[in-house]
Amino acid sequence: MNANATETRKFEAEVAQVLHLVTHSLYSHKEIFLRELISNASDACDKLRFQAIAEPALTGEDTDLHIDVLWDPEARTISVRDNGIGMTREDVIANIGTIASSGTRKFLENLSGDQKADSRLIGQFGVGFYAAFVVADKVTVHTRHAGADASQGVKWESDGKGEYLLENETIEARGTTVTLHLKDDEDEFLKAWKLRSLVHQYSDHVAFPIRLPKDEDGKPGTDLETINDASALWARPKSEISDEDYVGFYKSMGHDFNDPLAWTHNRVEGKQSFTTLLYLPAQPPFDLMMGGRDERKGLKLYIKRVFVMDAAEQLLPAYLRFVRGVVDSDDLPLNVSRELLQQNRQVDRIRGACVKRVLDLLDKLARDEGDKYATFWKAFGNTLKEGVVEDPDNRERVAGLLRFASTSGEAAAQTVSLDDYIGRMQAGQDAIWVISAETHAAAAGSPQLESLKAKGIEVLLLSDRIDEWMLGTLNEYKGKRLRNASKGELPLDAADKEKQETASKQAEPLLKRIKDLLGERVSDVRVSSRLVDSPSCLALADHDMAPHLARLLREAGQAIPDTTPVLEVNPGHPLLKRLEATTDDAAAGDLSQLLLEQAEVAAGAPLADPAAFLKRVNRLIAS
Repeated sequence: MNANATETRKFEAEVAQVLHLVTHSLYSHKEIFLRELISNASDACDKLRFQAIAEPALTGEDTDLHIDVLWDPEARTISVRDNGIGMTREDVIANIGTIASSGTRKFLENLSGDQKADSRLIGQFGVGFYAAFVVADKVTVHTRHAGADASQGVKWESDGKGEYLLENETIEARGTTVTLHLKDDEDEFLKAWKLRSLVHQYSDHVAFPIRLPKDEDGKPGTDLETINDASALWARPKSEISDEDYVGFYKSMGHDFNDPLAWTHNRVEGKQSFTTLLYLPAQPPFDLMMGGRDERKGLKLYIKRVFVMDAAEQLLPAYLRFVRGVVDSDDLPLNVSRELLQQNRQVDRIRGACVKRVLDLLDKLARDEGDKYATFWKAFGNTLKEGVVEDPDNRERVAGLLRFASTSGEAAAQTVSLDDYIGRMQAGQDAIWVISAETHAAAAGSPQLESLKAKGIEVLLLSDRIDEWMLGTLNEYKGKRLRNASKGELPLDAADKEKQETASKQAEPLLKRIKDLLGERVSDVRVSSRLVDSPSCLALADHDMAPHLARLLREAGQAIPDTTPVLEVNPGHPLLKRLEATTDDAAAGDLSQLLLEQAEVAAGAPLADPAAFLKRVNRLIAS
C-alpha cells in the first residue's frame, strides 16, 4: 500500500485487550488521562531537547518547548498539544498501534555510553496513551516529526474498538496534538477550573511550561498562560535552593501552614538514579492516626518529574509515615496501571535509602538541635516506637532515637535516651531498668520501684500505650539487657540475698495465712525484694502482660487469657504487722484482700468489685 494513502488498520491483538482493560478497570481515577497525555507530551519535548544537542536544526527557531491544554465546550473536545519531537507515520504505527511502547523504550535502546546518562530525563511509560479512552469515545492525533516537511504530517483516529484510521496530512508545525472527543457523561472535564486543578495536582513540576487559555472557553487562538512551575525544585542543585524555597515547596506540597521542622535533599547516581526530598513536619496532621497505619499520605512518587502516585507506601515503612516529601526516579519500572509499584530490588533500594536518610536526619537533630528534636518527639515519638518492632534491620538505630521519662528527671519530661542511661549506670550494673504503666504518675509512683530507687538505680518510666508492646521486642541495647522492674525477681547481692532469705523464713506463717485467705486469687505470696515503704505489690512473670495493657485490650474486645498474679508483701509494714497480730479472721480477710487490691490498683488492673473494696476500707478505718 502507498505510504501516503489513507488506510484503516487493526490494532494488534494485545492492544484491543489493553483498551478493554483501560476503559473498564485500569485506572482508579479517570482524570489520570490528563496526567498520561501531559506525560507523553513531556517525553516528546525531552526527546527533542536531547536530540537537538547533536542536531540543532531540529528545533529551528522554535526553541521554546511547551505543552498546551485546550478545550472546546461546544465541540466537547479536549486537546493536549506539544511542540516536541513528533512522530512519523511509522512511529505512529509502532507507538500507538502496538502495545506498551510510547516510543521511549526503543529510543533508549538506540543510546549508548554517555548518552544514556544524559538522557535520564526521558520518560519511560507504557500504555498511558490509551487512558484517553476512559473519558473519550473517539481520539484524534495530529503529528509531525521534527525535521520533516509540513506535507509529511500524520493523522491517526480511532474509537478504541479495534481499528484506527491513518492518513497523511499537511501540518505546519512540528509536534503532536491529541484531541479527545468526550463521552456524553464527562462534561466536568470541559471546565477551566477542573483542568487547571488537575494540572496542578498531577503535573505541576513537569519541566516544561504547561499553558492553558486565559479565557474560559479554552478554544485555540486565545491568549495562553503558563500555570505550572515548569521546574522541579528537587531536581535543581542544592546550592541553588534557598531555605525559603524548601519551606515554600513543603507548604504547597503538604498543605501545611507551618514550616517544616527539618528536611534532607539527596541525589543518588549510578546504576540506579533517583532523588529524594524528605521533610519532617513540626506537628502531626489531624489524620495521622485517624486513617490508620495503612493509610499513607506522606511521599509522592514522580518518574522524570511527572507525578505518578501519592502515598507510595512501598517507599517508607509504616513507622515513618509522618515523613512528607518526594521521590523522583529516573528508571523505576511500573506495572501496567502505573498505580502500583512493582516489588523488586530497585524499589527495595529506594526504600532503604529513604529510611537511612530519615534516620540520619533524626540523628542529626537529636545530636545538634535538641529543642527541635524535642518538638519532633512530642509529635511523633509514639509512631517512631513502632519501628523497634517492625524494622529489625534498624532496631538499634531506632532505639537510640527513643526518649523516656526517668526517675532521675523532673515531672514527665521525656528527655532521657538509652545512651544517656548507659552513661549514668552504676559500677557493676548490667541492665537497663524500665517500668511501664498507664500514666507517668502511675509509673513514677509504682511501689515496684522502691528498692531500685533506694539503691540509687535509675529507672526509665514508660507510660504510652505502645510501650508494653515495644518492650516485648526491645530486649537489649548495645549489649545491655532491658529489664522490667515489675517482672521476674530483682537481682540481689550476697548480703541482700541473705537478708531476704531470713525475712522469708520468719514470715512463713504470715505468708501462709494470707495465701489461705486469698485462695485462688493469687498463685503465691512471698516476701518482696522490691518494697521499701509500701505494704504490697504484684510481681509478674517475665512474659506476663502488664495489667494496665490487658485491661485496655479487654475493653477493646480482645480475648486476653486470665493470669493469677504473685502477691509480694513487705512484712515490716504496719499493715502486715497488724494482720500478723489480729486474731479476727474477718478483719484478717479484709486486710489480706486490701493488700491484693491496692497492689492491683497500683499496677493498673481494674478492681473486680469496687463497692466491696470501699466497704472493706471503711470497716478498717472505722475499726
